[in-house]
Amino acid sequence: MLRRFAPRIAGVAAVVLLVGALGFVARAWYESRLPGTYNVMDYGPHEYGGGPEPVSHVGHDARSGATSVADLHGPRAGRPDRRFELSARAADIRLSSGRIVHALTYNGISPGPELRVRKGDLVEVILRNDDVASGVTIHWHGVDVPNAEDGVAGVTQNAVLPGESYTYRFRAEQVGTFWYHTHQVSSEDVQRGLFGALVIEAAKPPADVFDRVLIAHTFDGIATLNAAETPTAAEVSAGSPIRLRLVNTDSAVRRFTVSRTPFRVLAIDGRDLLGPTLLRDTRLVVAAGGRIDIGLAMPRSGVRVGLDGTDAALALTAGGGPPPPESTTATDFDPLSYGRSVPKPFTAESPFDRSFTLVITKKLGFFDGRPGRQWALNGGIYPDVPVFVVEQGDLVRVTIANDTKVVHPMHLHGHHALVLGRNGEVATGSPWRVDTLNVDPGDEYTIAFRANNPGIWMDHCHNLGHAAAGLTMHLAYAGVTTPFVVGGENGNAPE
Repeated sequence: MLRRFAPRIAGVAAVVLLVGALGFVARAWYESRLPGTYNVMDYGPHEYGGGPEPVSHVGHDARSGATSVADLHGPRAGRPDRRFELSARAADIRLSSGRIVHALTYNGISPGPELRVRKGDLVEVILRNDDVASGVTIHWHGVDVPNAEDGVAGVTQNAVLPGESYTYRFRAEQVGTFWYHTHQVSSEDVQRGLFGALVIEAAKPPADVFDRVLIAHTFDGIATLNAAETPTAAEVSAGSPIRLRLVNTDSAVRRFTVSRTPFRVLAIDGRDLLGPTLLRDTRLVVAAGGRIDIGLAMPRSGVRVGLDGTDAALALTAGGGPPPPESTTATDFDPLSYGRSVPKPFTAESPFDRSFTLVITKKLGFFDGRPGRQWALNGGIYPDVPVFVVEQGDLVRVTIANDTKVVHPMHLHGHHALVLGRNGEVATGSPWRVDTLNVDPGDEYTIAFRANNPGIWMDHCHNLGHAAAGLTMHLAYAGVTTPFVVGGENGNAPE
């Protein structure tokens, strides 16, 4: 009898399994959809890095004793030492070849105005939105500002809509090369032109130095330096000291070349290196969002600094003829052992209060209702990604492993981390501090930082397309909450 009905039983079992599988997939699809309005702290497991779970609440409820990110602002009182006004609007810009690009701009230009201030200055920036329909903000990339000044729509503020304005105020405590960009629909609007350079000089900067920012950006598929896709020129007296500040605003790695003259790497991500030695025929690998400062003495034969494999370059001459062509280099700069080694403020053996691991992979699943192979952080697809919870004063170690086939430039807001090692090799050169770290396929880095800037901070891949597709998480201080939401009336969309 059973043999007679076996095919039917097998058929029914197959149908049941199929219905169950379809139900599982349908539920996974349904639960992956992001709501129109949500708080970034409502999702994902809170991890404590082996430390005690804080008693203080983390999230968005205004509970007794909680601190809102809106209260973690810069100085409100006092006359600013430097005051700037930036107006976001659509405008056509002309590249050096004459090609017109339909861009989004600050003050009608892209890159936006270069902002130069000095250490200790109270800086005030008034942002106005003339006509950018999706809204705008300003994120001060690499500047460890108070949390309310960080410019992340839906986390630290609402997007500034057309006709609105917003004022940022912060004390310039760091010295170095930084940049600013919108953090509202950033994967699209930074690419379209909403960015510029910020330089914080020493209180008494050295005199007679040729000091220039070179911003790499790709407009409509064209690689440019300072919006020029062809060489630009400047004349510098032979022997004069030169400082060039290389900034990568693209979502991909950029390699800079310095042709036929020795140079030193002075700083990375706005932090000076100790005892930089001379380099020659070495490409400078700059992470998406990263910065490298170089120094050299002007050679009589001239020098060319440009984007590897393109015509975008700065050609410096000393009055003795044309600069040399781009040189062929085979070596990439590696900061791990560069510069003078000194005792580090902490090492891999330091007594860390919290130790986290962040593993980047791809997995099959749904992201906001879309099926495919998705980016995953510690096995979770956004928004089911970890929140690293710390307390003020904690010494924090993070191990970052890239188990994918592409590079991920990981950017932690509000902090600079010390690189302790890579793939088991200890960092032996000058202390190497970063806010944007290129993690190549298969690489594993160990970094550490002191949790000394309370807030809720984004930690994301600065390939902004990757971030918009789910490579985004947060570092949250216990007891800090945010009243802002993604979506909402302002359409907050940080990535």
